[in-house]
Amino acid sequence: MRTPSRSRKERGVAIISALLVVSLAAILVSGMLWRQQVQVRRIENQRLLAQAQWISRSALDWTRLILRSEADTSPTVTYLGGVWGVPIAKTKLSDFLGQIGEVRAQQGASTYLSGSIEDAQAKFNLRNLVSTPTPGVLTINVAQIQAFQRLLTMLGLNGSLAKTVALQMRAGLARSATRFQTQTGNSTGTTTGASTQATIAALAQGGGTGGGNFTDDPGLKDADSDAPVAPLQMISVDSLLDVPGFSPEAVAKLRPFVTVLPTTTAVNMNTAPAEVVAAVVPGMNLSQGQAFVARRETVFFHDVGNVQLALTGAGVKTATSIDPSELDVTTKYFVIHGRVEHERAQLERTTLVYRDPTTHTTRIVYTRDTL
Repeated sequence: MRTPSRSRKERGVAIISALLVVSLAAILVSGMLWRQQVQVRRIENQRLLAQAQWISRSALDWTRLILRSEADTSPTVTYLGGVWGVPIAKTKLSDFLGQIGEVRAQQGASTYLSGSIEDAQAKFNLRNLVSTPTPGVLTINVAQIQAFQRLLTMLGLNGSLAKTVALQMRAGLARSATRFQTQTGNSTGTTTGASTQATIAALAQGGGTGGGNFTDDPGLKDADSDAPVAPLQMISVDSLLDVPGFSPEAVAKLRPFVTVLPTTTAVNMNTAPAEVVAAVVPGMNLSQGQAFVARRETVFFHDVGNVQLALTGAGVKTATSIDPSELDVTTKYFVIHGRVEHERAQLERTTLVYRDPTTHTTRIVYTRDTL
């Protein structure tokens, strides 16, 4: 026979054990439900992000259509007063769809679009620091180095860094396919008729052509002098951080005035800021560049001859001796900035687009997304 006190103790232990089992089961079930909710939320976020990417792709196609249509109306001139230069403020997608009579316009009520088009040739192209006189041969462009020096000095930076950037650019291009592209007038073409033996001979000439021996490349060699290490190819302004002497603050100063394009390009004098104009025109100071830009605001330039007349009017004595291939009034490269806000998903896309001056077709060079 069990005593009453012992029975009460056993019942208490059973109750505690049952409570522990129930608590453990509740913890396990809540954990499973939480993981299920997290998984469902992850799938929803992936769906929203995929939809935002498709919306951004559609907006990019629409932007390319604007560039093509404008090239049809004014094929030889690109100026800031064009339709491409009007930015799009934050606007509901349903407003765009409603204008074209889309029956599902209200489905885009929670989706917002914004963006702008930037003239990439309004900036100084660092690719111009290296010339390609013949396919496969890379040489330093002294005139462009001097222009970059003037720009650096104008912005309060060390002008001697221009040569370092040129050497870094040439070393990065040494094993790139773009080294076979040559400059033809105001446009860049690709020469494919050179023989393989001539190309190999050009690459084997060493530092002057960007071959295997970087004899004058500061800080680009490893411990073995017979096995130089070529730096990565410069693809953006942020690549300047790999060049000795550049700090994040210096790159931030240069960002509004410098770009890196796949080929050498002329500066569009219809869209370039005063700093870039003063840098690429020898003998021109910043005040003269500002006067040139102020005159440009009243009427855009139709050809390079108009540009030279305006430079003479701004007080530049060397306007008639400027190489016409370094200046232009039209643009082939554009940077498209777009932002999509689709419910919880946010996507910022930067796209470099090339517009063919002969066919007016557009091609995407690269696309970079920021989530």
